Amino acid sequence: MAIIEAQDVCKSLTLAEQSLDILTGLSLKVESGESLAIVGKSGSGKSTLLALLAGLDTVSSGHIFLQGKDLTVMDEDGRASVRKDHVGFIFQNFQLLPHLSALDNVMLPLELSFARDARQKAMGWLQKVGLAARLHHQPNQLSGGEQQRVAIARAFACEPDILFADEPTGNLDEHTGQTIVDLLFNLNREQNITLILVTHDDDLAKQCQRQVHLEDGVLSERVLTP
Repeated sequence: MAIIEAQDVCKSLTLAEQSLDILTGLSLKVESGESLAIVGKSGSGKSTLLALLAGLDTVSSGHIFLQGKDLTVMDEDGRASVRKDHVGFIFQNFQLLPHLSALDNVMLPLELSFARDARQKAMGWLQKVGLAARLHHQPNQLSGGEQQRVAIARAFACEPDILFADEPTGNLDEHTGQTIVDLLFNLNREQNITLILVTHDDDLAKQCQRQVHLEDGVLSERVLTP
């Protein structure tokens, strides 16, 4: 069984009394442990699709199953429970709490899920991403690359089954971005966590096992060439 499956998903918005179709009749399956890139030009609906797959947004029609659970029949509390148990999310703008240290940012979701030894687990993950010396620094004391590494540690600390990343290198310089990419794929392989990322970067997309292309709300498989 696929770890995540979208069946005939449509997403529309109403703007100025007019309906705008963002996604139309979209279907997708992703297997456990797979790495998948969703590519397409700006405004094609990539981030919307990612939010739907992660249960952060709701479909207009169709179904999305995550670990066999139909997100589309759940209320927000139900989707939040599924996210807590199965999902990690990395945002382009990091989404760290500015008043908390790196350690506290990583500890927070662990504490909310009543994880044992939350502090030790958070410290361990910050060490894995190379931030053992920056535990007590707040986000405004960290570089962009360091902030993204905190976000990665936070996402992986709860041991999700599936990790969603929305333009994870979009706000980083080339060198720092490659460091983050290497870290993501190493953790994907070591932890066997399914990785789904949105990117406009072809070089990043090519490092995934599969690519799908989104254009005008329609998804198609991208054939990889050697």
